[in-house]
Amino acid sequence: MAPIYRTEAGGEAVRERYAAFLAYWPVPCEHLRIPTAQGETFVIACGPRDGPVLMLLHGSAANSSTWLGDVATWAMHFRVYAVDMIGEPGFSAPARPSLASGAYAPWLDEVMAGLGVTRAALVGISLGGWLALEYATQRPDRVSALALLCPGGVGKHRNILLWALPLLLLGPWGRRRMMDRVRGGPEPTDVSPEARAFGDFMQLIFRNFRPRTERLPRFSDVALARLTMPFLTILAGRDVFIDSAGTRARLLENAPQGEIIWLPEAGHMLVGHDAVIDAFLARALLQ
Repeated sequence: MAPIYRTEAGGEAVRERYAAFLAYWPVPCEHLRIPTAQGETFVIACGPRDGPVLMLLHGSAANSSTWLGDVATWAMHFRVYAVDMIGEPGFSAPARPSLASGAYAPWLDEVMAGLGVTRAALVGISLGGWLALEYATQRPDRVSALALLCPGGVGKHRNILLWALPLLLLGPWGRRRMMDRVRGGPEPTDVSPEARAFGDFMQLIFRNFRPRTERLPRFSDVALARLTMPFLTILAGRDVFIDSAGTRARLLENAPQGEIIWLPEAGHMLVGHDAVIDAFLARALLQ
């Protein structure tokens, strides 16, 4: 198995910074480590123990710090489990089976079993959106609701290497320009110190982490038709990673009961939609 970090020292630097961010988790929480056939999986648990279960699935080259700005809203009503995906720069095992291998739904089965969960709502972003769809299309009876932000695997996957690799070779300036394209525009001038620190953390990950290079498997029309649970999808018109228009068209055709929010000026890094997702989950799970 190829290492997921360029150097062990770089991996340790990422893990140390991640631990520092988790110290600012905005609500009381527990850190759990669930054994699975793929290795240990790290999970952050918070929210009322008797609330409907909500599992959070972050994107590629990321970890559960993704949800620091959102989780306080959701933890008021739901029992939240933020899961570090295997093979990503979090605290879960570095195992990285092929996305087309069929290994990820059984892995999530084991995580849910270790948490004592039989059914959950899933919130996923980007690769985490693909993972949520992979699980929901294979185990629809175990998914109570879906909330997806820029999910992969529905529309075509864009090849960003043609423009991203040259930028990455230009050092810090190039990495900033790449992040501008991912955001859908330049970084705001009034960015908060917390947001700037998180941006620095992402830069640390990009310098040291080896991202997945395989294309996301696309879901068939038959698979998408299995999405009979309530679901919300938020799509960005300036997404450089996925064909958002194609994603919207396929969801409307194959799962027309789903809600879609279209943000024409937004980029792939969707943030600040915790209230919208919370309202959707309340309609789906609390009424």
